[in-house]
This record gives sequence, C-alpha cells and structure tokens, in this order.
Amino acid sequence: MTDFSTTAADDRLWVVCLCAEWCGACREYRPLFESVARDHPQFRFAWVDIEDHADIADDFDVETFPTLLIASEDGTRFLGPLLPHAETLARLLGALQPAQALAPEVSTLLGALRREPEAFSVGGR
Repeated sequence: MTDFSTTAADDRLWVVCLCAEWCGACREYRPLFESVARDHPQFRFAWVDIEDHADIADDFDVETFPTLLIASEDGTRFLGPLLPHAETLARLLGALQPAQALAPEVSTLLGALRREPEAFSVGGR
C-alpha cells in the first residue's frame, strides 16, 4: 500500500500514470511503475484509469498510453506519453524541468488525488 500522508506540508511532486485497464501496455507497465515508486519515496505516485475516473481525466485527451503527469500545486513539470520502461521514468524523475503554470485539468486531478488518494493507490509502498 502506498503511503499517502498528505498534510499541508507535503509538497512532494505527484507522479501520475494516466492509463486504461483495457490497454495491454498499461497492464504490463504497472509493476514497473510500482517498482519506480518504491525506489523514489521523495515523490507521490498515483495510477489513474482514465475511464474509471473520467470526471477528472477526460480533459487530458489521452491518446497514447501510458501518459505521465508530474505536477504539484507549484506547477506541472511533465505531461505527455512516456515509453513504458522503468529506466525511462527514473531518468525523467532525475532531470525534471522547472514548473509551468497549472492548467485547470491538472488542478482538478491533483485535488481528487488529495481528497481520495486510496482510489489511485500504487502498490508496494
């Protein structure tokens, strides 16, 4: 189970995989994503099925899986498709760019993650 202690002082970045259960690449990627989550406790990880959570994910217009969002209340660091390899994600996390202003859909998603983190749990933590 993921540690989702989200106090006001918890300013760690969210690493969110926007996926779909029917997507074979996403199903294969999930254990790798969970492994990266275990190795990077300085981030909070979430798995958001865009169909199960259409109310918060539809505005992202995900066309390629997996699509990754890295953001916090300070802004978005990355939003886009990512090769489904643990090493690729780990390299990305080590080379994040400065934050860009939050788009409304990112604010909505982050709010949902804060309110109900257990619904987006990433195993292994």
